[in-house]
Amino acid sequence: MEFAMRHEKPSAARKATNLTIDVDLLSEAKALSVNVSRAAETGIAEAVRAEKKRRWVEENREALEGWNAWVNEHGLPLARYRMF
Repeated sequence: MEFAMRHEKPSAARKATNLTIDVDLLSEAKALSVNVSRAAETGIAEAVRAEKKRRWVEENREALEGWNAWVNEHGLPLARYRMF
């Protein structure tokens, strides 16, 4: 739940929605006093973050590959100033 706490807007609007969840999982979550709404929100936020990252990498793949090829051929810019 740490993720939701760090990334939650203080006045984030909430919207009721219906979800279909495995019955056994839901029963176990309730037995453990897990806030199912918050847990679902955290999972959805993580899925959104992962999909945005995947799309960014895909959209920028050509540029990333081009840069990597340039570095492989020429080395890192300013490498001579590195202290390590």
